[in-house]
Amino acid sequence: MKNSAHDITTYVFAPDEGLLIDANVWLVLYGPQGNPPKPKTQIYSSALKSILAAKSRIYLDILVMSEFVNACARFEYDRQPVASKPASFKAFRDSAAFQPIAKGIAVACRKVEKHCERLESQFSTVDISAILAEYENCKADFNDLVLAELCKSKGLSLVTHDGDFKDRGLTLISANPKLLT
Repeated sequence: MKNSAHDITTYVFAPDEGLLIDANVWLVLYGPQGNPPKPKTQIYSSALKSILAAKSRIYLDILVMSEFVNACARFEYDRQPVASKPASFKAFRDSAAFQPIAKGIAVACRKVEKHCERLESQFSTVDISAILAEYENCKADFNDLVLAELCKSKGLSLVTHDGDFKDRGLTLISANPKLLT
């Protein structure tokens, strides 16, 4: 199913337009940054300013927040020095060294949340059999499938950089050239 894809650098956001911003975009905006920051940081930062100025409605689902939290924590684990890196992610998460990282992640989540309205994932009504069938055939990430169905059922545009959303029948707003072709 073909998407309606829009380049985020030229897209004009509308008042009350419903948007679901994917975790990969929140990570660019509020997640741990490498040095120097990635070029897409400026693109999505500018887009967020435009979204807020237009008074578009930004929705946040627990799947997106969960992916954001877990990706931030994994990033911090992966960048630990080898000599002092705990043997497992769980050991790292349970260590005293993780406490300030967890606080930083919570601060970042609050920054994300202040822009958003919470949205239920529709798990009780989604066609889980169809999602699992597509997932077991290695066609897509499970959470991506659920988010795609959520956007369809709520009439939301998805702001994402994730190329896996290609041909999902969604309205996409992105800077990812793979999604814009």
